[in-house]
Amino acid sequence: MAAVTRHDSGKAARILTVSRDLVLRRGVRGVTIAEIAEKAHVGKGTVHLYFGTKEDLVVGLFARDFLAVVEQYIQTLTTDPDQVRPQRLCPLLVRTALDHPFVRALQTGDVDMLGILGEHPLSKELLGTLGPGSMMYSLLPVWRRYQLARTDWALDEQAYALRAVIAGFFEVAAHPHVLPDVTVDFPEQVMAGAVAALLGPDQANPADVRAAAQECVRMLADSRAVILASIAPTKQ
Repeated sequence: MAAVTRHDSGKAARILTVSRDLVLRRGVRGVTIAEIAEKAHVGKGTVHLYFGTKEDLVVGLFARDFLAVVEQYIQTLTTDPDQVRPQRLCPLLVRTALDHPFVRALQTGDVDMLGILGEHPLSKELLGTLGPGSMMYSLLPVWRRYQLARTDWALDEQAYALRAVIAGFFEVAAHPHVLPDVTVDFPEQVMAGAVAALLGPDQANPADVRAAAQECVRMLADSRAVILASIAPTKQ
Protein backbone atom coordinates (compact mmCIF):
# COMPACT_ATOMS: atom_id res chain seq x y z
CA MET A 1 0.00 0.00 0.00
CA ALA A 2 1.35 3.41 -0.93
CA ALA A 3 2.74 5.52 1.89
CA VAL A 4 0.95 8.64 3.10
CA THR A 5 2.61 10.78 5.75
CA ARG A 6 1.16 10.72 9.26
CA HIS A 7 2.07 13.18 12.00
CA ASP A 8 0.93 13.53 15.58
CA SER A 9 1.77 17.19 16.17
CA GLY A 10 -0.84 19.81 17.01
CA LYS A 11 -0.24 21.60 13.73
CA ALA A 12 -0.72 18.42 11.73
CA ALA A 13 -3.90 17.65 13.67
CA ARG A 14 -5.30 21.10 12.82
CA ILE A 15 -4.39 20.65 9.17
CA LEU A 16 -6.16 17.30 9.07
CA THR A 17 -9.26 18.62 10.85
CA VAL A 18 -9.55 21.65 8.60
CA SER A 19 -8.90 19.61 5.46
CA ARG A 20 -11.54 17.05 6.38
CA ASP A 21 -14.14 19.73 7.00
CA LEU A 22 -13.38 21.56 3.76
CA VAL A 23 -13.34 18.44 1.60
CA LEU A 24 -16.62 17.21 3.06
CA ARG A 25 -18.26 20.56 2.37
CA ARG A 26 -16.77 21.37 -1.03
CA GLY A 27 -15.22 18.26 -2.45
CA VAL A 28 -11.57 17.72 -3.29
CA ARG A 29 -11.56 20.08 -6.26
CA GLY A 30 -12.99 22.96 -4.20
CA VAL A 31 -10.14 22.99 -1.68
CA THR A 32 -6.68 24.52 -1.96
CA ILE A 33 -3.58 24.21 0.17
CA ALA A 34 -3.63 27.98 0.64
CA GLU A 35 -7.09 27.88 2.20
CA ILE A 36 -6.22 24.88 4.35
CA ALA A 37 -3.16 26.69 5.65
CA GLU A 38 -5.11 29.87 6.37
CA LYS A 39 -7.86 28.10 8.32
CA ALA A 40 -5.36 25.90 10.18
CA HIS A 41 -3.31 29.01 11.10
CA VAL A 42 -0.12 27.70 9.55
CA GLY A 43 1.93 28.63 6.51
CA LYS A 44 1.54 26.88 3.18
CA GLY A 45 5.08 25.61 3.61
CA THR A 46 4.07 23.89 6.83
CA VAL A 47 1.28 21.99 5.09
CA HIS A 48 3.70 20.86 2.39
CA LEU A 49 6.30 19.98 5.02
CA TYR A 50 3.91 17.62 6.77
CA PHE A 51 1.98 16.21 3.82
CA GLY A 52 3.90 16.96 0.66
CA THR A 53 1.03 17.56 -1.73
CA LYS A 54 -2.72 18.08 -1.56
CA GLU A 55 -3.07 14.59 -3.00
CA ASP A 56 -1.02 13.13 -0.13
CA LEU A 57 -3.15 15.00 2.39
CA VAL A 58 -6.50 14.00 0.96
CA VAL A 59 -5.78 10.33 0.36
CA GLY A 60 -4.45 10.32 3.91
CA LEU A 61 -7.92 11.44 5.01
CA PHE A 62 -9.40 8.51 3.10
CA ALA A 63 -7.00 6.11 4.81
CA ARG A 64 -7.87 7.49 8.25
CA ASP A 65 -11.59 6.96 7.60
CA PHE A 66 -10.95 3.33 6.66
CA LEU A 67 -8.75 2.98 9.73
CA ALA A 68 -11.60 4.19 11.94
CA VAL A 69 -13.94 1.68 10.28
CA VAL A 70 -11.53 -1.21 10.83
CA GLU A 71 -11.01 -0.26 14.46
CA GLN A 72 -14.77 -0.17 15.00
CA TYR A 73 -15.13 -3.65 13.49
CA ILE A 74 -12.35 -4.99 15.72
CA GLN A 75 -13.86 -3.47 18.84
CA THR A 76 -17.31 -4.84 18.03
CA LEU A 77 -16.14 -8.39 17.33
CA THR A 78 -13.86 -8.41 20.35
CA THR A 79 -16.61 -7.19 22.67
CA ASP A 80 -19.38 -9.35 21.19
CA PRO A 81 -18.14 -12.33 19.12
CA ASP A 82 -21.75 -13.20 18.21
CA GLN A 83 -21.67 -10.21 15.86
CA VAL A 84 -19.60 -12.36 13.48
CA ARG A 85 -22.76 -14.17 12.36
CA PRO A 86 -23.38 -13.10 8.73
CA GLN A 87 -26.90 -11.81 9.32
CA ARG A 88 -25.51 -9.53 12.02
CA LEU A 89 -22.13 -8.60 10.56
CA CYS A 90 -23.34 -7.64 7.07
CA PRO A 91 -25.72 -4.92 8.31
CA LEU A 92 -22.96 -3.72 10.65
CA LEU A 93 -20.50 -3.42 7.75
CA VAL A 94 -22.94 -1.35 5.71
CA ARG A 95 -24.04 0.85 8.62
CA THR A 96 -20.47 1.57 9.70
CA ALA A 97 -19.34 2.40 6.17
CA LEU A 98 -22.29 4.74 5.70
CA ASP A 99 -21.32 6.56 8.91
CA HIS A 100 -17.83 7.37 7.56
CA PRO A 101 -18.17 9.87 4.71
CA PHE A 102 -15.01 9.08 2.77
CA VAL A 103 -15.65 5.33 2.89
CA ARG A 104 -19.21 6.06 1.79
CA ALA A 105 -18.02 8.32 -1.04
CA LEU A 106 -15.53 5.77 -2.34
CA GLN A 107 -18.08 2.96 -2.15
CA THR A 108 -20.66 4.97 -4.11
CA GLY A 109 -18.18 6.58 -6.52
CA ASP A 110 -19.03 10.12 -5.42
CA VAL A 111 -17.07 12.05 -8.05
CA ASP A 112 -18.31 15.42 -6.77
CA MET A 113 -16.58 14.83 -3.44
CA LEU A 114 -13.59 12.77 -4.49
CA GLY A 115 -12.62 14.22 -7.86
CA ILE A 116 -9.86 12.26 -9.57
CA LEU A 117 -8.61 10.98 -6.22
CA GLY A 118 -11.38 8.40 -6.27
CA GLU A 119 -9.14 6.66 -8.83
CA HIS A 120 -5.95 7.03 -6.78
CA PRO A 121 -4.15 3.69 -6.26
CA LEU A 122 -4.51 3.94 -2.47
CA SER A 123 -8.22 4.75 -2.79
CA LYS A 124 -8.74 1.72 -4.99
CA GLU A 125 -6.70 -0.49 -2.68
CA LEU A 126 -8.61 0.59 0.41
CA LEU A 127 -11.97 0.06 -1.25
CA GLY A 128 -10.94 -3.20 -2.88
CA THR A 129 -9.79 -4.61 0.45
CA LEU A 130 -12.02 -3.01 3.07
CA GLY A 131 -15.13 -1.83 1.27
CA PRO A 132 -18.22 -3.54 2.72
CA GLY A 133 -18.85 -5.45 -0.51
CA SER A 134 -15.24 -6.43 -1.10
CA MET A 135 -14.90 -7.80 2.42
CA MET A 136 -17.26 -10.63 1.47
CA TYR A 137 -14.38 -12.36 -0.32
CA SER A 138 -12.41 -12.39 2.94
CA LEU A 139 -15.27 -13.17 5.31
CA LEU A 140 -17.10 -15.86 3.38
CA PRO A 141 -14.37 -18.54 3.67
CA VAL A 142 -14.32 -17.96 7.43
CA TRP A 143 -18.10 -18.27 7.68
CA ARG A 144 -18.03 -21.46 5.62
CA ARG A 145 -15.22 -22.95 7.70
CA TYR A 146 -17.08 -22.43 10.96
CA GLN A 147 -20.55 -23.55 9.81
CA LEU A 148 -21.91 -20.04 9.57
CA ALA A 149 -22.66 -20.37 5.86
CA ARG A 150 -23.66 -23.14 3.47
CA THR A 151 -20.85 -24.86 1.61
CA ASP A 152 -22.81 -26.56 -1.19
CA TRP A 153 -22.26 -23.62 -3.55
CA ALA A 154 -19.09 -22.66 -5.40
CA LEU A 155 -17.22 -20.14 -3.27
CA ASP A 156 -16.67 -17.60 -6.05
CA GLU A 157 -20.32 -17.67 -7.10
CA GLN A 158 -21.53 -17.44 -3.51
CA ALA A 159 -19.20 -14.52 -2.80
CA TYR A 160 -20.34 -12.76 -5.98
CA ALA A 161 -24.01 -13.14 -5.02
CA LEU A 162 -23.41 -11.98 -1.46
CA ARG A 163 -21.36 -9.01 -2.61
CA ALA A 164 -24.12 -8.02 -5.02
CA VAL A 165 -26.69 -8.14 -2.20
CA ILE A 166 -24.54 -6.00 0.10
CA ALA A 167 -23.73 -3.52 -2.66
CA GLY A 168 -27.42 -3.20 -3.48
CA PHE A 169 -28.43 -2.49 0.11
CA PHE A 170 -25.58 -0.01 0.44
CA GLU A 171 -26.61 1.83 -2.73
CA VAL A 172 -30.23 2.09 -1.65
CA ALA A 173 -29.25 3.28 1.83
CA ALA A 174 -26.90 5.91 0.38
CA HIS A 175 -29.31 6.97 -2.38
CA PRO A 176 -32.95 6.35 -1.36
CA HIS A 177 -34.15 7.74 -4.70
CA VAL A 178 -32.95 4.49 -6.32
CA LEU A 179 -36.15 2.87 -5.00
CA PRO A 180 -38.46 5.87 -4.57
CA ASP A 181 -41.66 3.83 -4.27
CA VAL A 182 -40.34 1.20 -1.85
CA THR A 183 -39.98 1.81 1.87
CA VAL A 184 -39.47 -0.54 4.79
CA ASP A 185 -39.46 0.31 8.48
CA PHE A 186 -36.36 -1.71 9.37
CA PRO A 187 -34.05 -2.10 6.35
CA GLU A 188 -31.26 -3.69 8.40
CA GLN A 189 -33.62 -6.50 9.38
CA VAL A 190 -34.51 -6.97 5.72
CA MET A 191 -30.79 -7.12 4.89
CA ALA A 192 -30.22 -9.66 7.66
CA GLY A 193 -33.03 -11.79 6.29
CA ALA A 194 -31.67 -11.61 2.76
CA VAL A 195 -28.20 -12.64 3.93
CA ALA A 196 -29.61 -15.52 5.99
CA ALA A 197 -31.67 -16.72 3.00
CA LEU A 198 -28.61 -16.56 0.74
CA LEU A 199 -26.16 -18.29 3.06
CA GLY A 200 -28.49 -20.89 4.50
CA PRO A 201 -29.09 -21.98 8.10
CA ASP A 202 -26.49 -21.08 10.70
CA GLN A 203 -25.26 -24.33 12.29
CA ALA A 204 -22.35 -22.93 14.30
CA ASN A 205 -21.94 -23.78 17.96
CA PRO A 206 -20.59 -21.22 20.47
CA ALA A 207 -17.03 -22.46 19.99
CA ASP A 208 -17.34 -22.03 16.22
CA VAL A 209 -18.64 -18.50 16.69
CA ARG A 210 -15.77 -17.54 18.98
CA ALA A 211 -13.20 -19.06 16.63
CA ALA A 212 -14.71 -17.26 13.61
CA ALA A 213 -14.74 -13.94 15.45
CA GLN A 214 -11.11 -14.38 16.52
CA GLU A 215 -10.05 -15.19 12.97
CA CYS A 216 -11.87 -12.14 11.62
CA VAL A 217 -10.26 -9.94 14.27
CA ARG A 218 -6.83 -11.23 13.23
CA MET A 219 -7.55 -10.44 9.59
CA LEU A 220 -8.77 -6.98 10.50
CA ALA A 221 -5.74 -6.38 12.70
CA ASP A 222 -3.53 -7.20 9.72
CA SER A 223 -5.47 -4.67 7.63
CA ARG A 224 -5.13 -2.09 10.39
CA ALA A 225 -1.37 -2.62 10.45
CA VAL A 226 -1.18 -2.10 6.68
CA ILE A 227 -3.15 1.15 6.88
CA LEU A 228 -1.02 2.40 9.78
CA ALA A 229 2.11 1.60 7.80
CA SER A 230 0.74 3.56 4.84
CA ILE A 231 0.35 6.68 6.98
CA ALA A 232 3.50 6.19 9.03
CA PRO A 233 5.38 9.39 9.91
CA THR A 234 8.42 10.27 7.89
CA LYS A 235 11.43 12.21 9.09
CA GLN A 236 11.36 15.92 8.40
